[in-house]
Amino acid sequence: MYLEAILVLGEQAEAVHSVDVATYLKVTKPSVSRAMSNLKVAGYLTMSPDGSIKLTARGKKKAASVYDRHVTLTKFLESLGVDKKTAADDACRIEHVISNKTFSQIKSHIE
Repeated sequence: MYLEAILVLGEQAEAVHSVDVATYLKVTKPSVSRAMSNLKVAGYLTMSPDGSIKLTARGKKKAASVYDRHVTLTKFLESLGVDKKTAADDACRIEHVISNKTFSQIKSHIE
């Protein structure tokens, strides 16, 4: 969810900072700091001396995949009659545990 947040925030502003991510995800700054450190070590992002966060090519690919899952699952749930807020909230939870096979079938179904 952190990578997805950085991707979305990066489309809305020139620079993304930890405080932006914390506000967007409604989590604490220490939680974001810990996550940013882990994601940096994993090669998903870089942080500049001014604190701005940039996704690496690997990070962009992973973030785009997670975002695609979120958007697709939200649309699917809405097509079942689930309201937008609930669909988005549930999609956020589902996107992390659903198998690639099931996701692929859902995506094919709604397209």
